Amino acid sequence: MAIMVDNRETIPSKQECDSSLNYVVDALYVLGGKWKLPLILSLVQSPKRFNEIQHELSGISPKILAKELKDLELNEFITRKVYAGTPATIIYEATPHSLTLKDVLRELSAWGKEHRQKIKMSMRREAEKRA
Repeated sequence: MAIMVDNRETIPSKQECDSSLNYVVDALYVLGGKWKLPLILSLVQSPKRFNEIQHELSGISPKILAKELKDLELNEFITRKVYAGTPATIIYEATPHSLTLKDVLRELSAWGKEHRQKIKMSMRREAEKRA
């Protein structure tokens, strides 16, 4: 974290940069990939069965979904509850730990929206150049 002096941000020290980098690497190790954050978002909305999740996240294969759910469970972002019956019912739901990502997801969503608009404008300029 950079130090504020006279309302100006100073350059962080090498130690601060190294620590920050390590924390980002740790976070990406746990949350990286195409499907983990969308899975968490889906399950924060409501608990779901495997097929409901797969239907909501079109494009994810059953094999990848199973792996991602297992990873998220190991990192305590979701729980897997098995209800007796024939066949057994398995429900996945977000844990309170998932809710700690609320601000991160909000910021990531805002950044994604801005980035999308920037890319669209860039594509328009390129199309205008060619015309």
